[in-house]
Amino acid sequence: MTPNKSFTREIVISLLLLAFIILFCNPLNILMTPVMLMWVTACFIACFALFAAFVWQERARDEREAVNSMAAGRTAFLTGVGVLVIGIVYQARSHEIDPWLLLALGMMVAAKMASVLYEYFRS
Repeated sequence: MTPNKSFTREIVISLLLLAFIILFCNPLNILMTPVMLMWVTACFIACFALFAAFVWQERARDEREAVNSMAAGRTAFLTGVGVLVIGIVYQARSHEIDPWLLLALGMMVAAKMASVLYEYFRS
């Protein structure tokens, strides 16, 4: 089975987004000058916009693709929530919880709840 162009582009954009996330962590101790940080941030935002566009436009052609898409979404959601919960528990041990972790977790749960309610009342 040969992947189509859309699938290949989505994989490439996902890999670029992950590369920028790693670059933000500065793993090689690269000197992050303000100018370099600005360029990395701009490229990161552009890459995320492309990634979001691919996710938003994703359409299943048949039931199998719909099930695969739902499974991928569920896995991504649970992974994100799990990482945030681990971060919150880890920081709670030092009695300094970053409010961004709480905000991100709250927004993910609220978006999931809103999506479920929307689909329930729409059908």
